[in-house]
Amino acid sequence: MRVISICFISFLCLILVSCSFFIMGSIFLLSDCVVFIEWEVLSLNSASIVMTLLLDWISLMFMSFVLFISSMVIYYSKEYMQEDYNINRFILLVLMFVLSMMLLIISPNLISILLGWDGLGLVSYCLVIYFQNVKSFNAGVLTALSNRIGDVALLLAIAWMMNYGSWNYVFYLDIMKNDFEMMLIGGLVVLAAMTKSAQIPFSSWLPAAMAAPTPVSALVHSSTLVTAGIYLLIRFNVLLENTCLGQFMLLISGLTMFMAGLGANFEFDLKKIIALSTLSQLGLMMSILSMGFYKLAFFHLLTHALFKALLFMCAGAIIHNMKNNQDIRMMGGLVKQMPLTTACLNLANLALCGMPFLAGFYSKDLILEIVMLSNVNSFSFFLFFFSTGLTVCYSFRLVYYSLTGDFNSGTLHPMNDEGKVMLRGMMGLLFMVIIGGSLLSWLMFPMPDMICLPIYLKMLTLIVCILGAMVGYLISNISLKFYNKSLSYYKISFFSGTMWNMPILSTLGVIYYPLMIGKKVYDNMDQGWSEQLGAQHMYKMFIGSALISQSLQNNNLKIYLLSFIIWFIMLLILSGY
Repeated sequence: MRVISICFISFLCLILVSCSFFIMGSIFLLSDCVVFIEWEVLSLNSASIVMTLLLDWISLMFMSFVLFISSMVIYYSKEYMQEDYNINRFILLVLMFVLSMMLLIISPNLISILLGWDGLGLVSYCLVIYFQNVKSFNAGVLTALSNRIGDVALLLAIAWMMNYGSWNYVFYLDIMKNDFEMMLIGGLVVLAAMTKSAQIPFSSWLPAAMAAPTPVSALVHSSTLVTAGIYLLIRFNVLLENTCLGQFMLLISGLTMFMAGLGANFEFDLKKIIALSTLSQLGLMMSILSMGFYKLAFFHLLTHALFKALLFMCAGAIIHNMKNNQDIRMMGGLVKQMPLTTACLNLANLALCGMPFLAGFYSKDLILEIVMLSNVNSFSFFLFFFSTGLTVCYSFRLVYYSLTGDFNSGTLHPMNDEGKVMLRGMMGLLFMVIIGGSLLSWLMFPMPDMICLPIYLKMLTLIVCILGAMVGYLISNISLKFYNKSLSYYKISFFSGTMWNMPILSTLGVIYYPLMIGKKVYDNMDQGWSEQLGAQHMYKMFIGSALISQSLQNNNLKIYLLSFIIWFIMLLILSGY
């Protein structure tokens, strides 16, 4: 009963607060209202510590979506994690995670942002290592240490902002572009966002974090941890518009999008395919943000959160029924075994691909048309559209391997759609995946922009999606013996499938070599020369002096005679004899 009560109470509270925030966010958006709340925590002589909260339509909308998704995830966890003896601890960790995200969202102050930022890092580590095994521990260390780079960058930005007399960065947004020091702070903030949102070269921790339980993945990879960096840059969007920093981020995020889309086409782990899909979408958000369209990036952030959470929850239901098997080659024909779950999975997949009138269509189609309308170079243009084609390609490859074709699992299998609690959790998100895109589109862009393009450019997005779907499905369907050449080019396949060798480089570059160098420095300097020339040397000298002093005090005649002879000889030498 305790398990049911804590899950249900958390679900109910979160869903009610989410609805309240959505209504408030809509009112703030339509009335163009912003509220600052300042709370003086401590006043000592002339110094005061003030906690500032920023409530505007962006923070309220984002909090509403985070709370809605986390409520569905907690409700879903009641059945998914039912065999766990410590489910209360799990729910409390998830709530701490959501609380850290809330603190980050409503903070216009770099100090309070750091509290939420580090809270996300700490709780994510606890959740990644939740299943106590070697793989989880390795993934947790990689996640924590990769994110520490961004934490240090944020600390340096805080230290640098002491020159301005306040850490409330919102007051300095207007002067940021014209001030070199603020551009330096902006560079540090961009580095922090790159690590948290897993852009190249910090991408390897995101698929590794799939070691966490699937409900956590649904929350982390849709609306909380990985989107924190995007959200921070949305707040600092002035720094990226028509600046060198923006051009650099456009290149990095475009390559991230391309690399993740390519890698997902060579992956066979169900959760890792969806994780690489998240990475690809993060690259898309970051790239449109670096072009200066922060509203579009935020719009896609919200719609992506809906269908990605649903995608993870459907994957979790399949994995749960397959007794924790995640290999898509062992699935197949699931549409006959789990029709309702596969229907949800298909809808989430189509929303990801940008199927007209689902959530992803309204944001992705608008982003791609704005790219065509913008003054962007041909390389970035190619990355945008080719990566979109790859997204549809791996989505339909996933459909072929898991939903259609022959059933490849064992004969005695427990595949069914009887997990009523998990299905209810998915249905709540399914509703928003269908109507969320149009609802947000009407709210955020009430006056539609007319994008005038030639017919071949207007149809380009649709053509790329159709071609990607055909390639993804047909290449998977065609016989391996005659047509699949990827095994002939094993090195290229391995390079693409391992995210351009980034996990190896990150593991060696971020964890192994720095720790080994630290150990050698510690052994040679702290425990070596410093001891020999410092404390240990003094210790030996004092021990020697103490032994001599002690022997002199033993009242031994031979010692006295010896010391008298030495004294006499020295006296003779000094007197010149």
